[in-house]
Amino acid sequence: MTVPFLVLVVVLAGTFAFVNGFRDASIAVALSVRTRALTPSVAVVLAALFNFVGAVLSGGFALATSMDWIILPSGPSGLAILASGLLSAILWGVYAWWRGIPLSSTHALVGGIAGAATAGVATGTGSIQGADESVLTQIVLPLVLSPVLAFLAAYLLIWPVTWAARYAQPNVINSRFRRAQAVSTAAVAFGHGIQDGQRTAAVLILAMLAAGVTPSHELPPWVLIVAASFLTLGTLFGGWRIAYTLGYKLIRVDPLRGFVVQALTSVMLFVGAITLHWPLSTTHTLTSATLGAGANQKISTTHRRLALRIFKFWLLTPAVTAFVAFIFALACSPLTR
Repeated sequence: MTVPFLVLVVVLAGTFAFVNGFRDASIAVALSVRTRALTPSVAVVLAALFNFVGAVLSGGFALATSMDWIILPSGPSGLAILASGLLSAILWGVYAWWRGIPLSSTHALVGGIAGAATAGVATGTGSIQGADESVLTQIVLPLVLSPVLAFLAAYLLIWPVTWAARYAQPNVINSRFRRAQAVSTAAVAFGHGIQDGQRTAAVLILAMLAAGVTPSHELPPWVLIVAASFLTLGTLFGGWRIAYTLGYKLIRVDPLRGFVVQALTSVMLFVGAITLHWPLSTTHTLTSATLGAGANQKISTTHRRLALRIFKFWLLTPAVTAFVAFIFALACSPLTR
């Protein structure tokens, strides 16, 4: 059963990357489209291009992530854990998109793998190593720290940026920051490609290790191509439900604040991937920064009930995906013995 499970994991990993790009494309371009810095078609093509580049360049980070993440049991039991976690994350991501709620695919995936691993222990089909540390470093710390830091940093950055532009005419300010947003949109998409491309690649590496297909020190080129291609395809076909939530319903944002949010988000994504090796969520970071930047203006335009609903979805994500993956893994357990 090893080969069928490996094929299933590869298919689900590609689907996960597609859904990730489909949902998060709107996150990357929502503010630029809202402020009319870019047209929707240009913004999506730009995001797709830099998503692909970022995902392709994430190979070294993906290898490091797979080595430091978890150790799966070998054979079908380890592959079943990955398949259950991926399927759970995909279903929850599609449901959140249908509701127009931005949430983290990374937290959904890690929560799903943790739930599937729990089922493996319960049924005696196999357990994973490093799960406790993975939950702490890849769910708890980023979930708590990155939104808080993004909100506070965006709130504080508005003051020096508005002070620097205090003598310029409003139309000049808007024009300049719309041009700057074109660059910051590309930077966010590039950071998203690095962060989320390495996640899909790491899953594929773990699957091959569990199947005994490849040594741990090698990274086959096709892994990065699969991750980058499906992420890019999802971006090109991206839906606009979440973009409407973030750009039009959640808060009212101008080009200056849009640029601050996107620039801050891209910096945090780069630092998280390259320096800290933390899987920061593009969704959590950009949404929180948007709320922070929007809060620092004379008239509050935040849709507080919607913000609370988004926050509840963030808290529910690991628990729901863990429970669903637990059920899937129990169903697969007879096939892995």
